[in-house]
Amino acid sequence: MEFSTGFGWTRLPVLAAMFILGSVLTVSAQIIPPFSPAATAPDEDTEAAEAPDVSDPDVMKGIDVDKLDWSQLAIDAGTLNDIIAAKKRAQAAANDGLNWSSNANANGSSAVTVKQSVSSFWDARIGADMTVASEPRTMSELLAQKATNGGNLPQSSGSAWAAATAPGAGAIWDKTAVEARVDPGAEQSKLGASLIKSVPLSDDTSLTLQNGYSVNQQGTTAVPGVGGHVTRNYETEQSAKVTLTDTGTSITAGQTLSTTDDKWLRKVGAEQKLFDNVTVSGSVGETSQGAINKSLTAGFKKSW
Repeated sequence: MEFSTGFGWTRLPVLAAMFILGSVLTVSAQIIPPFSPAATAPDEDTEAAEAPDVSDPDVMKGIDVDKLDWSQLAIDAGTLNDIIAAKKRAQAAANDGLNWSSNANANGSSAVTVKQSVSSFWDARIGADMTVASEPRTMSELLAQKATNGGNLPQSSGSAWAAATAPGAGAIWDKTAVEARVDPGAEQSKLGASLIKSVPLSDDTSLTLQNGYSVNQQGTTAVPGVGGHVTRNYETEQSAKVTLTDTGTSITAGQTLSTTDDKWLRKVGAEQKLFDNVTVSGSVGETSQGAINKSLTAGFKKSW
């Protein structure tokens, strides 16, 4: 849409400058103090303080008004509408409980997570976990990303999930957690359920027992001459966790068994809360190849 006036756009800066100058003069005239007898006989110090200094520099001296960059005042109506719409969408998402978080990975990509509560009944939630790879802008960034990823550039990926927490069955277990996850890029899917039972041992110590069952499905892409197929892996997990509330310490021991392994794989771990939102955790576990897997991590978590 185009607009035109009889004055022409080339005169707009001059008219704007005249309008601003007139506004300043009008405001200055309105703030002149009222007449008072004391003001008719000012002392010498007052006259010296109120007298204008002729040596004050003229801030507009040497400035050509016609050469000023008035483009900073121009804004496209469509752009303004986009900004307002984006702000409204962000406010609506915040009201709906949409929660975004992002963490930078060592290989240059970013781990982005979005989740939203669907229903307070059974604590139903949906979300997505994504790995967003940034495009290198310089040759040095390209070489750095390849060096970090074994000569290859990091690829973007993502998975969608849904989870719910339902009540348990009386005194047998307290609650039931159900989760489903789908990764279209890797052709993977998982459906799992956990039965959780909490037992208080003392005022500041509690024991949490958990039994988990899951089905993992892996698909393969069909190629010429070879059709795609789907494999399923069934897995069960048992764990016990002791939490000391006063010290912020938790100790976990558990074991897992799957159809791809012929024995239980045991694992022990501990987590210590150092101060607000900062924790340190470590674990030692067996692998199907017989080696020992050790890990030590520190984490920071903040919600707002």
